[in-house]
Amino acid sequence: MDTAIRHATTRDVPALGKIINDCAEYGLMLHRSYSFLYEHVRDFHVAVEAQRVVGVCGLSIIWANLAEVYALAIHPGYRRRGLGTRLVQACIEEARQLGIRRLMTLTYENQFFATLGFEIVDRQQLPLKVWSECLRCSKNQACDEIAMIRVLPDVPDVSAPQPEEPAPGTYEVPVTLEISQARRPKMDEAQ
Repeated sequence: MDTAIRHATTRDVPALGKIINDCAEYGLMLHRSYSFLYEHVRDFHVAVEAQRVVGVCGLSIIWANLAEVYALAIHPGYRRRGLGTRLVQACIEEARQLGIRRLMTLTYENQFFATLGFEIVDRQQLPLKVWSECLRCSKNQACDEIAMIRVLPDVPDVSAPQPEEPAPGTYEVPVTLEISQARRPKMDEAQ
């Protein structure tokens, strides 16, 4: 049967959420809430066969010259058919069209991504990713995923302002404790 690769729609979210979260149950990726998936539906490409979503892969823009290929997942009955390759290639082509020169991924499937031109790098070479999302991840202090980068040489580098990079150990993770305490009535007022 012919499998089409296309951008996801909101109608696809329940199916792609099931595929992603089934893989997350095995520790292969992070769980994604329906709220996250609806908010980021534009990130995703899906593989569709007989009007059924059978695979998914996301492309998240991190900065002018960096995007992440993430949440690559294929329904178990459709693996080993080249769908993962086609989904990642769709993300690569979209990055090229957007003018993004570098693609990164955090993965356990380093051999697969190596066949697509990604190379292993030290995670510390990806400070924007580490500071933006990794700080909030439950696996942050014990992350065992492999960081990989692919540079698209045919995409020119974009001259863009760089974010201020905090010195190691000086950044803070936002905590809502102060907000919670400010809204909580004082003990003598509540009684």
